[in-house]
Amino acid sequence: MAIYRFRVAFEDYDAVREIDIKSNQTFEDFHYAIHKAINYDANQASSFYVSNDQWIKGEELAFMPNERKVERGIKLMKDFKLSKFIDDPHQKFYYISNFDRPFDFHVELSKILLDPEAGVEYPVCVKSTGEPPKQFKAAAVVAATNKEPLESLDDEFDIEEPEELDEFGIDVEDFSSGGTATKTSDEEDEQSEVEDGEAEDEFGELGFGSGDDEYGDRDDY
Repeated sequence: MAIYRFRVAFEDYDAVREIDIKSNQTFEDFHYAIHKAINYDANQASSFYVSNDQWIKGEELAFMPNERKVERGIKLMKDFKLSKFIDDPHQKFYYISNFDRPFDFHVELSKILLDPEAGVEYPVCVKSTGEPPKQFKAAAVVAATNKEPLESLDDEFDIEEPEELDEFGIDVEDFSSGGTATKTSDEEDEQSEVEDGEAEDEFGELGFGSGDDEYGDRDDY
């Protein structure tokens, strides 16, 4: 019975695991082995995709698929042995762990051993390099949503409410408190005209009319 050695690398992190697994073991066995090697909870919706050298995703094998995938007739990891999809000595699989908070992996067959090692329980991690990122678990999501809401920006920065103005731009609060509203420019112009008129009447009464009225067309001038 052949032993497959796979190199399992995070796509975005410098953490690599090498895992030996029997050719007649399933993709679900491999799924659990990967999570054990990186100390993640394996009970998350995940998938292997048969891939090419450019890591283009092809046929999918799923673990805990959603209803839509089940209705589509998705292949399940537990139903297929690894040997079923090994067509190349450097066969590649694209692997996604936990679709809710996904981590992506490049999985590549690096070696085929002809005989299992005596006393070894497969699958087994034979080499570990780098620390994986922490897994974001569902409990953390619940805790985050249960946090008390932040105080309003008004309270935090002591923002004052704007003064209430009526439709003419007059401060309503001035009237309510007994104050005098500020006059508009039109009102000031109107008052100025009235004052000018009063001044003309006053001078007229004192005899300071126009020059023609006071002196007339006198011959001695």
